[in-house]
Amino acid sequence: MTDIAVLNREHGVAGKVNFKAGPGGLPLVELSSTHGSAVVVLQGGHMLSWIPRGERPVIWLSKDAKFAPGKSIRGGVPVCWPWFGPHPRETNYPAHGFARIVPWQVIGAEACGDGGTSLLLRLEQNEPAHRYWPFPSEVTMRISLGAALEIELITRNLGEEPITVSEALHTYFEVGDVRKISIRGLEGCEFLDKVDGGKSKRQQGRVTFSCELDRVYLNTISECRIDDAVLNRRIRIGKRGSHSTVVWNPWHAMAAKMGDLGDEGYLKMVCVETANAADNAVSIAAGDEHRLAAIYRVEPLPNRHF
Repeated sequence: MTDIAVLNREHGVAGKVNFKAGPGGLPLVELSSTHGSAVVVLQGGHMLSWIPRGERPVIWLSKDAKFAPGKSIRGGVPVCWPWFGPHPRETNYPAHGFARIVPWQVIGAEACGDGGTSLLLRLEQNEPAHRYWPFPSEVTMRISLGAALEIELITRNLGEEPITVSEALHTYFEVGDVRKISIRGLEGCEFLDKVDGGKSKRQQGRVTFSCELDRVYLNTISECRIDDAVLNRRIRIGKRGSHSTVVWNPWHAMAAKMGDLGDEGYLKMVCVETANAADNAVSIAAGDEHRLAAIYRVEPLPNRHF
């Protein structure tokens, strides 16, 4: 059992970093800086909220999300690691890996000189971790709450043989109406259309939404931009160490089957995921490391964006 008092004594920072019991009794940490606020549940290292100062929430969390030990949370920023999607061989293993359903340890937290706040977490090496991933490795995540929100996932290979991982920061972004947004930055990119049996296709123009979308865009390192005419804002999604971008919205039929997306919740969210998936899985040599980072910024939408 995580001791909240111990966490606050060892890692709390007055007015900046505060640990408390969250929904379902799951321990969480509230981060605050001169630039905004964020909330992270230690199970899964799962960010639930990011609100830049003076802005509406940017991260979407389902009102019907379930909070329980060992269960994934609908919305926020799930960490997919060390595989993306179903396990390639073991059909009974959890989808998108196990990192999002097991505890993460707090390694450090601090207030930064630029008015920001940072949090460093490490994936616990517990029994489920060893069962699902018997390779010597260390996974840490740094969350930096500054003028931009930066989330960096670091995988270190501590063994003597190469390891291969696929991964994603499966971020749910809050939008005014998904039917009235567009995503720029993927024009001309090849993608795997998972709604159409994984067929390879090429993006024509901006990404827009009128039906279920589940696409893995390959070999792309470009920034993406969500233009939201309803909320009159643009969300910029920069990245490092990522060669895939996943775009997903389940639309109404699939959402109704999921049970935890909320009534018409699909209209208020879109996932634009910073990833290394499918053909872009990453091989990490013995003793080496790989860093995947997503960098989020919000700005007013220019008057002429269409």
